[in-house]
Amino acid sequence: MARRRQEGNLFFRLDVDFFSDKKIKILKARYGTDGITLYLYLLCEIYKTGYYLKVDEDFEFIISDDLNMDCNKVKQVLNFLLERSLFDNKLFQSDKVLTSAGIQRRYQGMVKARAIKTPIQVEGFWLLPEDETEPFIKVNPSLNNSENNPNNSRKNDDNSEKKETKGKKRKGEYIYTAPPGKYFDDPSLNDAFVLYLNVRKNNGEQLQLEQISLLREELLSMSDSTEELIAIVKKSTMKGWKGFFPLKNAKKGRKPVSDKNRFNNFPQRDNQELIRQLEAMEGKTYE
Repeated sequence: MARRRQEGNLFFRLDVDFFSDKKIKILKARYGTDGITLYLYLLCEIYKTGYYLKVDEDFEFIISDDLNMDCNKVKQVLNFLLERSLFDNKLFQSDKVLTSAGIQRRYQGMVKARAIKTPIQVEGFWLLPEDETEPFIKVNPSLNNSENNPNNSRKNDDNSEKKETKGKKRKGEYIYTAPPGKYFDDPSLNDAFVLYLNVRKNNGEQLQLEQISLLREELLSMSDSTEELIAIVKKSTMKGWKGFFPLKNAKKGRKPVSDKNRFNNFPQRDNQELIRQLEAMEGKTYE
């Protein structure tokens, strides 16, 4: 695996509630101690060199040998970590880089003592917005681009979105605009999620990237079944809910936090095409 020329860290913080995190619980339930071991191995490799790890085609084979773990299992666990946002999937797909906003927040805390006197110039792949980046972290816009496709970098995405809002922007706010991109590997689930976001957008709601990410995580925490996740998204779309609810709760008549944006109150003229898309995906009309 490729290594970066940057002073690394001797240790990193592991919170005492690490095993209480729901994502970690699911990781352990699905892949046992191998899943936990691989995740901690990757964190060590990342913090050893800085705040991200650039990988190559031999990456999975090296891990398999280091951990005495089947290569197919390595791939499965890595895919899980990317799907559950423990690593930034978009950056991995575009540049084969492993990092996340959480990793970079912890990195700032680790280097704070030495960086206050000597600011750190980040080389690229920095995900944190300006208001979350500490003053001692100096981000060079010309270096903070995706190597394979500059449009895939988080900063360029944000700039593009701000242009589309035609000046209706505020510091630290990143507005969701179409096209939304890829949120899930499964095409049907991704299409359902995109339609849900478009319905909310057509209803006048402006979603930040952070809000969309939280919605995605909330959905993934509800089931390991792709079919059930699709059904949950479609149900929320048809009902005009602002969040997702397990199917069993929806059947019992559980109401969302707010009824303000019920589907029947949506501007029908603007949403007819979206309704037809949803019905076509399901093959039948919802009640």
